[in-house]
Amino acid sequence: MTSLVVIPGSWRTGSFNVALARAAIAAAPAGCTCVLESIKDIPLYDGDVEARGTPAAVTRLKEVVAAADGVLMVSPEYNNSVPGTFKNAIDWLSRPDTDIARVFGGRPFGLIGASPGMGGTRLSQNAWLPTLRVLGVNLYSARFFYVAGAHKVFDPSGALVDDKTRDVLGKYMQGFGAFVAKNKRTASP
Repeated sequence: MTSLVVIPGSWRTGSFNVALARAAIAAAPAGCTCVLESIKDIPLYDGDVEARGTPAAVTRLKEVVAAADGVLMVSPEYNNSVPGTFKNAIDWLSRPDTDIARVFGGRPFGLIGASPGMGGTRLSQNAWLPTLRVLGVNLYSARFFYVAGAHKVFDPSGALVDDKTRDVLGKYMQGFGAFVAKNKRTASP
């Protein structure tokens, strides 16, 4: 079995990225188990808070990520870049820096996203690259996937209703699942 953690970078009511995360889980190939995780309870990073002890929400998510074979980030695009709340969560997971190798190093990561805009989340995905590179993840790049015009492909309940998007997402998840299975870490660094 291959274990995947799926983390949307937005948790607002009606979030297209939560809807996309759920659709990605539904499209995961046989042999993959998926867990939907949240960044909602992670506080704004503050070194003084960290000095008093890592918040429980951070520790819990960090351990879930460290135990997974792969991570799928489902990132919105805010102002042509990464959402601050999602970047904040990733920053917390990289603290202390001695945990970077254990949590991120060589771990297979995928990156998808949805936006009501015409450009989808391609600028956000590009903006994530320096962060993911410095953390040392093994980024799946054989396929790219972002949803433009998300309000047209998800219904008001968050169900994916566009067959073409469902088909492309299915192909992405097949490829990502195979990538994770092939690149599983056998032991923590």
